[in-house]
Amino acid sequence: MKNTNLLSFLTFFCALSVFSQQMVLKKGEIVQNLPVNDSTENTYSVYIPKTFSMDKKWPLLMVFDTEGNEDKALSMFTIAAENEGYVLAATKLSDSVSLTKNMVVASNTIQKIMSLLPIHDDRIYAAGQGAGGQFASLVPILISGVNGAMSIGSSLANKELINLKEPFHFIGLVNKENYNYPFMMTDTQLLDKYKFPNQVLLYDGEGDWPGVSYIQKALQLFTLDAMGRKWIPQDAQYVENAYQEDLQKINQLKGIGDLLWTEQYMTEMMSMYGAFKNMDSLRSEEKDLRRSKDFKVMKRAENAAFLQESMLKEDFNYYMGDDVYTHNFNNLGWWNYQMDELDKFISGSKPFERQMGHRLKGYVNALAEDYINIITAEEVVDEDALVLLYMLKTILDPMDYEYYLKTISLSAKNDDFGTSLFYVEELLKKGFKDREKLYGLENTALLRITPEFNEVVSKYLEDARYDINLDENRP
Repeated sequence: MKNTNLLSFLTFFCALSVFSQQMVLKKGEIVQNLPVNDSTENTYSVYIPKTFSMDKKWPLLMVFDTEGNEDKALSMFTIAAENEGYVLAATKLSDSVSLTKNMVVASNTIQKIMSLLPIHDDRIYAAGQGAGGQFASLVPILISGVNGAMSIGSSLANKELINLKEPFHFIGLVNKENYNYPFMMTDTQLLDKYKFPNQVLLYDGEGDWPGVSYIQKALQLFTLDAMGRKWIPQDAQYVENAYQEDLQKINQLKGIGDLLWTEQYMTEMMSMYGAFKNMDSLRSEEKDLRRSKDFKVMKRAENAAFLQESMLKEDFNYYMGDDVYTHNFNNLGWWNYQMDELDKFISGSKPFERQMGHRLKGYVNALAEDYINIITAEEVVDEDALVLLYMLKTILDPMDYEYYLKTISLSAKNDDFGTSLFYVEELLKKGFKDREKLYGLENTALLRITPEFNEVVSKYLEDARYDINLDENRP
């Protein structure tokens, strides 16, 4: 017999009048471009799990992205939200308006969703990756009623704003190769001091996003916390299943010999399950692990890498600031040497130095991008400093084509065709193939019709747009 309950696999209808129109929300799909209210152009997207019904209250996870990719960011959470029973929403933020205005939009969106759906008042959380994660970490501080934040790959945005009288639950997800890893661990020490509930979930692999299982575990931690606070009834089977999953994780980490990660995960388990179980056995096991010779050797090696990393960060911070201020193009060779040294760490045999090398590369790239943002925001742009930073970015991240293009454009604008041609060839050497983009580059109209430019293009892309007519007798 066919299931005639359409709500189980089609849609449900919010029996509400919104702007004189009936709103239809599909379960199991991301519904986009919903209006926050009728007086602004602000919109949001929402995802409602397939098991949703109007007869119970649901947790809400607000997903934030500051680069205009809110629906893509939202899609990274849908499987975990489906499995853990969370409503998702993402509002459209703008990096061209103030933090205050974006926070008002976020607050209005939360209120809008709560007027439409049965959202649990105590179970509203914020989440994001990178800059979106930093924004999310501010939401519980600045919006009343938001009780938790999940930040992927980024540390707390502003620790000075934290109100000790209004604690929130912070969950960080970070790769040890992410330059924010040391900062995030420092943040959790501060939150421990403030007695804020917090956990850090480490993940391996490449990329800015963790796997679905890690995001689901973070949502699970919010749920366990809600049970521990008696916001929702305790589900003994749910707790036990989660606990057994984490014990398996501990055994996996032991199996691969990562004792530091094992110890860190044990520590997080204490805070995860302390409200439900006697943790004496796990606590004793953790103490034994910390006393072991192998653990102490690994801890010393990691601490040595942290110390070296800290000193190198200070050097990079100082020299980049000085180079930008003095327009020191001559120091680009030094930066190239430093990147070679970091590559040696990354390709080396020592795991903590490999992680350090990746983190330092991420750090200097973020530092350079911060300087670029500062300079471009000034009323009078220092173009010498800007082109220096664009050149530096081609050294720090050689496969990011955009900074070659920016260097070519800005150099051509200032009639420095020699520099432009050098970076055209460097760009093409790296494998850039978009001829239309190259010929459409801003400020390069005169450069593009030169024989030298078209000769370089023909050398790497086979066909130049303009005829090459070079003097055969030129030196």
